[in-house]
Order: sequence, then C-alpha cells, then structure tokens
Amino acid sequence: MSTSNETGESLIKFRCGKCEKVLEVQLKLSGRQAKCPNCGEIVKVPEEKAMDSDSQSIRSGVIEALPDPMAKGPTLRAGESGTSTQELYRRIANEVEKVFIGQDELVQGALVALFSNGHVLIESVPGLGKTLFVRTLGKVLGCDFGRIQFTADLMPSDITGAPVFNMKTQDFEFRPGPVFTQLLLADEINRSPAKTHAALLEIMQERRVTIDGKTHTLDLPFLVVATQNPIESEGTYNLPEAQLDRFMFKLSAKYPTEEQEAEILVRHGGQKDLTRQLDDNINQVTTPEEILSVTAESGTVRMDELLVDYINKIVRLTRTWPQFYLGASPRAGISLMQGARTLAMFHGRDYAVPDDVIEIALPVLRHRVQLTAEAEVEGQSVDQLLSDLIRTIEVPRLK
Repeated sequence: MSTSNETGESLIKFRCGKCEKVLEVQLKLSGRQAKCPNCGEIVKVPEEKAMDSDSQSIRSGVIEALPDPMAKGPTLRAGESGTSTQELYRRIANEVEKVFIGQDELVQGALVALFSNGHVLIESVPGLGKTLFVRTLGKVLGCDFGRIQFTADLMPSDITGAPVFNMKTQDFEFRPGPVFTQLLLADEINRSPAKTHAALLEIMQERRVTIDGKTHTLDLPFLVVATQNPIESEGTYNLPEAQLDRFMFKLSAKYPTEEQEAEILVRHGGQKDLTRQLDDNINQVTTPEEILSVTAESGTVRMDELLVDYINKIVRLTRTWPQFYLGASPRAGISLMQGARTLAMFHGRDYAVPDDVIEIALPVLRHRVQLTAEAEVEGQSVDQLLSDLIRTIEVPRLK
C-alpha cells in the first residue's frame, strides 16, 4: 500500500516476513533490499503493484534501506545538469549508443575501468558486438584501436613484438607488436596457453614491454578489453589467477532485449560498410589528454574512512566465506576504491558513497573468488553468493 507523510512524500507500507512488524519506506525504494529495524532481517521492499491489501496496518516502523548489490545505479540522461566529468561521460555514452545498442553494464564498466587505469574481461557468447564496441569507443575517445585474435599457436613475441634484423644497417631493430595501441581487444583470450598469457602480465600492470633488457613504454591511456566464451571449453585454457587478478572488472554481456534486437536489425541489417558507418555517424568527443586529466582528477574524490573500512570488510570476508576456497586479493580492494571514485564522478559527485561500492562490487569480485568443490556440485552461483556476503555487512552511515 502507498501513502504519504506530512511532507507529501510517497511511502510504502508492508509487513516484515519474520517478525510481522509493519514497516514504512519511501516509494522510490520499492524493489530494493532493506533491513528490518525490529528483528534485523534482510527483506525485499515489494513493488507497489505487488502490495497486499493486508499491508494497511495499525502501526509502522522505520526501515533502514540497504543498496541492492544486483541493482543498477542511477541512469544518466542527456540534458541533466552535472559536473564536467559527468557531462563527458554522458557525451561518450550517447555517442556510443549511435552504433552500439544496449549493454549498459558493459559500456559503464569499460568506461569506469578506462578512467581508473584498469582493464576489463568480458564473458559472452560470440556475436554480441564486442569488437564493434571497442572500435566505436576508440573513435569516440580519439584513441588508437588494436585487436589480437588469440589462438593456440600464438607466441608471446606475436603480442609484444620482437627484434628484427635490418639488412641495411646490419643491426637488430625492435618491431612493435599489436599491443602498442591504446584500446586493445584481446579476443578469446583463453584460447592461448599460459606462456602467451604471461606476456600480458607486465603490459597490463606496468604499461610497458621489456625485450632483450630494453623497456618500451606504451602510450596512455591503455585499456585491455579481453573476451572469453562461457560455453565452449574445447581447445581453451583456464586463465591463471595472476592473470585474472590483473583485470579490474569481469563483465557479462547478455543477449539484447526484443526491442534492442529489433533496433540492431534496423541499424545494421542494410549491408552498410561498418567502417563508413563509424566515420559518418560517430564523432570524437574527447582526447587521450583529457582522459588522463580526468583519471588523475578521480584520485581527489573524497573517500570516507567508514567507506574504506566497508570495502576492507567486504574483501576480507571473501577469504573466510564457507563456499569460497580462494578469496579476493588486496588488489580487489584497490579496484573497489578506484572504481567507486570514478563512478562518483560519473554521477556528478566529488565524494563516494556506499552505493558506488555496491554497484561495482560484483564485477570487481566475481573473477577473483573460486568456489569450493561442494558449492560447484550444488550449482551455486558466484554472483548470488557474493550478493549474500555483501548483505551481511552493515552499510556505513556517512556524515
């Protein structure tokens, strides 16, 4: 049932499933997770249309709202007021939408990683437009785009480059490999063996390549977007934990909705050359220099000590959670802090809040924890277990 308080704010009344106490929350919190102040039970606030008429009750309590780890953050719309960084994010997202339809989590995650000096691992079936997305992003950002198709016979030197003998100078010269770009698509990264993956470790962490004792620095910004197929396992190699930990986010690209797929057919079903589409429809809205400037600025976003402690508790709890035999590393906590700061700027704030942390918690943690054998046999989901874990930790009240 929905009502109003003295200030005219819309409220929802419903009954706690454990203690039967009637609770009252703001209407905008419908569908979110919340904590009953009477018994401490985590309950879901019903949608208004699903409210039972029995909810019209005698007395009400005040409920403490908790952000839902599975919920998406606020949507940014063109025309709304905001900071320069927020406006930049909107311009980039709006420009990408001209060609790449849907996949909001993928777009936001890649941009948060880019402006946080991170990298992204995407798990999805073929044909969802990952290459198109990275190409489009490169055009919008004014960055160089490169692509590596990982195969079983790919060698480390095929990625990094190697010295080549110059007959004219009678000396060896370094010939850069495809990794010397700014936006790198590592397609089907799990199709190459461990020695090839090892070539990416220094590149992703330190943005440089060392060949024959000589270091070659990559141009910044530098973002690796790697993909892997969640279905096909024949001819693939599991990424080592050290490699997985280099990725800031693991994102899942899902099939588009019916309306989005119809729009994809209309836009891309006309035998139009993709390169010409990008040249004609996509405008560059920023530069690598501006990206680096915003990235440096994100480090000044305020992070309350209570929020730092909240992040620390989440990461440390993954190491003792009974269904995980491997928990998250300290790098996960760093990624949560950096991502929360960037997300706060995208939302027009110069301070981070718990919602920022919770919004990116699953992408940051899902590839850094490993299920126990018992949990795998029972078919338990990493995302669901992480959501349950996060809900057990009290959300800090920032001053």
